[in-house]
Amino acid sequence: MSAFRKYTPDEIAARIARDIPAGSIVNLGIGQPTRVANHLRRDVEMILHSENGLLGMGPAPPKGSEDPDLINAGKQPVSEVRGACFFHSADSFGMMRGGHLDICVLGAFQVSAAGDLANWHTGETGAVPGVGGAMDLAIGARQIFVMMDHVTRDGAPKLVAACSYPLTARACVARVYTDLATIDVTPQGFFARDLCEGLTLAGLQARTGAPVALA
Repeated sequence: MSAFRKYTPDEIAARIARDIPAGSIVNLGIGQPTRVANHLRRDVEMILHSENGLLGMGPAPPKGSEDPDLINAGKQPVSEVRGACFFHSADSFGMMRGGHLDICVLGAFQVSAAGDLANWHTGETGAVPGVGGAMDLAIGARQIFVMMDHVTRDGAPKLVAACSYPLTARACVARVYTDLATIDVTPQGFFARDLCEGLTLAGLQARTGAPVALA
């Protein structure tokens, strides 16, 4: 197979940021998705929601100016934008479950060709589950974007025909952003665009556990 250059986590985050429409209310999941906040255009209005009770979250603050009381759901330091507000986590989960979020960006262990999401437990003995608010977000947000590596550390596909891990939610994922490509999840299966430099469709298919076509 020919050599190719994978997208970096920040390049993936920047691609996601470009696809978020102006005026959206967005939740960024714990882990890699929090990087998206650092790539949103400041001249485009959108509101970031954090499930620990913050609406109007800004990017990570400059080193040395962190406020230990101002964190996201993953306990990472964040900033606040003008007009930000704080509230009880019960109210935050009400926003999530009530359909008030336009987009949520989550990490994942697996995504199926039907858009099923598995991101809270691998099912392995001794593995620590981390459901958090993922189930509430997956069923409550109008659109789910997933940010993840295309394959596991062992090279196994994370985009699969059917999830083998416990499901977070069924048929909820609209689009997947990986270090190899952007993948639209449609009723007809996976459709890829924005392949990384040097990667062919055949190379992408070899690393995908279900049929994938070009969008």
